Amino acid sequence: MSLGSFAPSQPLTLGVELELQIVNNDDYDLAPVSGDLLRLMQKRSIPGDVKPEITSSMIELSTGVCAGYGQALSELGQIRDALVDCAQALDVSLCGGGTHPFQHWTRRRIFETPRFHELSSLYGYLSKQFTVFGQHVHIGCPGADAALVLLHGMSRFIPHLIALAASSPFVQGEDTGFDSARLNSVFAFPLSGRAPFVQTWDDFGAFFTKMTRTGVVSGMKDFYWDIRPKPEFGTIEVRVLDTPLTIEKAAALAGFIQCLARWLTVEKPFKLSEDDYLPYTFNRFQACRFGLDGTFVDPETGEHRVLRDDLSAVLARLDSHAGDLRAEAALQALRREINGSGNDAAWLRGIESQDRLLPEVVRRAAARWHGDQP
Repeated sequence: MSLGSFAPSQPLTLGVELELQIVNNDDYDLAPVSGDLLRLMQKRSIPGDVKPEITSSMIELSTGVCAGYGQALSELGQIRDALVDCAQALDVSLCGGGTHPFQHWTRRRIFETPRFHELSSLYGYLSKQFTVFGQHVHIGCPGADAALVLLHGMSRFIPHLIALAASSPFVQGEDTGFDSARLNSVFAFPLSGRAPFVQTWDDFGAFFTKMTRTGVVSGMKDFYWDIRPKPEFGTIEVRVLDTPLTIEKAAALAGFIQCLARWLTVEKPFKLSEDDYLPYTFNRFQACRFGLDGTFVDPETGEHRVLRDDLSAVLARLDSHAGDLRAEAALQALRREINGSGNDAAWLRGIESQDRLLPEVVRRAAARWHGDQP
């Protein structure tokens, strides 16, 4: 199979995809009604799209191509409101978060599409365990080589993004001790982790040809990398974020990634090297396990820093770019979390510590997603 050409796109445009939980309003377990919800959504006019996901208790929404943070927030709001209306007609709720706190994977149903059944046949029980929920952010790139350079520059900030977005502390009724336990499910898949260190589309094409010749992959969808190029869209796709608890947080994370991309593209603050990946797995684990309090190892200097401190320094370097992109509110929202309230995993744990009931955690999280409480 040929890799094909890299489609033209407007540089630094963005698109947001969110995988959502569908929960019933009785015990707040997952509800396998995505088909019914999608049928209702076909009658609604929205700026993006809503699609099924691999199991029938989840859906994926996506915005259109957005100029920046403000447009992304507006489109997410319109899609959220339409989805909430349709969910209420079915007496179910929608919820953010990277994992459902107490669902059991054995009860999940594979959604009826040929591709999902093909994945289920290939990956076995991992397919149902993949009932986890993430946010993906696409950034437009002026060309294929520029996309690969941006991908490797952005990879340095994978732990920062994981820590900010982490919202999956609970799995099957237990506190895992991780801020992002969701990514442990993703890492179980072959061809997850980091992309190979190639900086030209010709070299990437040679890698892709070798991989397809082995029969291991048939297309880009078979790569579960933390960031991957999407040649048909002309973007890179950042894939490590847990689904946030609110559309406001989702838009803020997208705005942050757009500001990072502009800084990396305009200022070129780092010289790329394969050695940048030496602490990559350690940094990623620290972010998943400890969130904002995790350790970040600087790949250039070897210095160890606390992620929340390094994030504060990075945000300060992005201020001028945020001004140009009209994303100041996005960075300010993230600063408030870093300096005070903490990430969504901290919020979920806080609710559980008050009530000691995971269904109440889901109820409160669903209310946040619906926009009924801060």
